[in-house]
Amino acid sequence: MLALSESLLVPTQKTTLGEIEDLDRELYQYFKSKFRLKAALSRALVSFQANKARAVYRWYKFKEAFSASLIEYLLEQHNIVSGRVLDPFAGSGTSLFVAGARGMTADGIELLPIGQQIIATKRLLESEFTQDDFITLRRWSLDHPWEKSELQVPLHELRITKSAYPERVREAIEKYLGACQQENERVQTVLRFALLCVLESVSYTRKDGQYLRWDYRSGRRQGKKPFNKGLILSFEQAICAKINEIGLDLQPQRKQMGLFATENLQGEINLHNGSCLDVMPTFPDSTYDAVITSPPYCNRYDYTRTYALELALLGISEQELVSLRQQMLSCTVENRPKDLLKINPQWTEAIAAADHQELLQAILKYLDDQKTQGTLNNSGIPRMVRGYFYEMACVIAECARVMKSGAPLFMVNDNVRYAGASISVDMILSDLAEKLGFHVENILVLPNGKGNSSQQMGEHGREPLRKCVYVWRKTE
Repeated sequence: MLALSESLLVPTQKTTLGEIEDLDRELYQYFKSKFRLKAALSRALVSFQANKARAVYRWYKFKEAFSASLIEYLLEQHNIVSGRVLDPFAGSGTSLFVAGARGMTADGIELLPIGQQIIATKRLLESEFTQDDFITLRRWSLDHPWEKSELQVPLHELRITKSAYPERVREAIEKYLGACQQENERVQTVLRFALLCVLESVSYTRKDGQYLRWDYRSGRRQGKKPFNKGLILSFEQAICAKINEIGLDLQPQRKQMGLFATENLQGEINLHNGSCLDVMPTFPDSTYDAVITSPPYCNRYDYTRTYALELALLGISEQELVSLRQQMLSCTVENRPKDLLKINPQWTEAIAAADHQELLQAILKYLDDQKTQGTLNNSGIPRMVRGYFYEMACVIAECARVMKSGAPLFMVNDNVRYAGASISVDMILSDLAEKLGFHVENILVLPNGKGNSSQQMGEHGREPLRKCVYVWRKTE
């Protein structure tokens, strides 16, 4: 790669936005030929939106997911028809099930229990659900057995989920959980999954990026302006609609073809629970024919908060919640630094690559300066940004190690901005990838960029930030 500068920045010298912009332009000139504006890559295609009308994928609204159509597009465009695929940030399993539907073996790694539960339930429905189980589901939507249940199972709460439901909804959920215990384990799993799918719609909350927003009817004050989420569905309306939706997608004629496969080619799907930083070092070298993933973005979104209702229902304790937050890739201001070399002493090259990435180091120096001057809206931002890129360097190094020569890696990610500094995540990660065993084939750019954050809109306007799909290829 071309040298961007002969020396690193002087530690005592304050870094300006102008210096960051100069380094960014220099790096852009290097990668300019790799950028490809792709009209086909709409925001709907690269987000969950395109899944809303797709059987099975529509069941749970995992807002951070990419669409099944995007995975199909990438596999078709690059003629990937066989082999073994890895998604280190599996989420709700979209890439796993699309690859599996094509007869490929798909391995995923997922830390959050909600993602693990979604994937496990879909796998159960694919391979173990019987016609009698289907009939039982239909009976639940028609007869509402929970309404007659004398057994109520207390709803587990976390501090951040207290008072999340109208009282009548809470009582209905507890009776529903009690009635579930009368069914076999397979049906119980699907009924509890259906409940996970409707929690937000029957609650006073709405997922809003960094946190849960609370409707004014909850009695919890949040912000200066009261928030009204609009219609809160009745429990009966929400749960029956979801059970019917699942039942429709489980119709016998569809079941005979496989839930995800179009020609009954369903390949093997394996899920590893935990952080990819812990799990990937256990994988053998040169195993995968492709990696398809979308890591958490460097955008302060805290999934342990936005998915708190679901985590509470799954029985996660306060201590486990804190642990999950710290195990996540550093994407929130609460993430403490990870001892990466303690996790894996083999990551010295990855850490050195991040140490010598000049645009990254200029951004980190600038953010540290802003923290010292007290101008940041949260003092944890520099630590988060530093942790994000160093941890991603280690993830990239692991991907290179476990992939076969010439195998492609596809990654969906967003650029971000803090304290006026635009952070070109796409170019920084691509530069790290080139140092760690990849050739940057293309950086596919969505036609419409992402707007500025609300915190910075007043000062920096709505200057769009690139949203991209990276295409890297493992070098020989």
